[in-house]
Amino acid sequence: MKINKDFLAGAQSSLPILIGVIPFAMITGVGAVSVELTFWETMGMSVLVFAGASQLVVFQLMSAGSPWIIMVLTAWVVNVRFTMYSATLAPYLQKLSTGKKALLAYMLSDQAFGVSMSRFVSAQAEMDHRWYFFGSALTVWTAWQISAVAGALLGSLVPASLGFDFAFPLSFTALMFGALRDRPTVVAAVVGGMVAVMAKGLPYNTGLVLATFLGIAAGYFAESLNLQKGAAV
Repeated sequence: MKINKDFLAGAQSSLPILIGVIPFAMITGVGAVSVELTFWETMGMSVLVFAGASQLVVFQLMSAGSPWIIMVLTAWVVNVRFTMYSATLAPYLQKLSTGKKALLAYMLSDQAFGVSMSRFVSAQAEMDHRWYFFGSALTVWTAWQISAVAGALLGSLVPASLGFDFAFPLSFTALMFGALRDRPTVVAAVVGGMVAVMAKGLPYNTGLVLATFLGIAAGYFAESLNLQKGAAV
């Protein structure tokens, strides 16, 4: 059976990103074991949630004895960015059936979104967006689950304080530099990054949400200025 070329292209484009995905997934496995989840509970959370940032936050809340409703709401706040990701991807995947959209929505990750959108925006020729995204998302998902298994198995041997925390920002840094193609995206990245640092102390990681919205607003404003200048010329 011949494998779709866009699927292979998506998978290949995601390989460099795995340098950040693999250790990040491992630390979530280690973190789960550190709060006394069993191996199967750890893997269940990894497969069902498939969102490392919210998993780590929930583990911290679990260790602090927080009520379950706080854990759920906090995870939702951390993951609200995926709503914006989905809206951005929708025009490229709108012709798919509901079942296929649901599958791709489940597999959506920061890395798959960044890799796919960078390709979709810059593509000069016709391509099958669904297969490219699926190739990227499946690569990230598979690497994540395998690495989470490794982290869970090594959880009793590798302390969560070892220093794998670098993996999360590393994976985003790799995505960011690939996406900085014009002035609006640079403005959005700078504003979002500055707000994220200044709002780090806000409760329940709401600083991340605030940084996301302000970064998007700044990028949109910069894009509007470019369009106005173009029209004036």
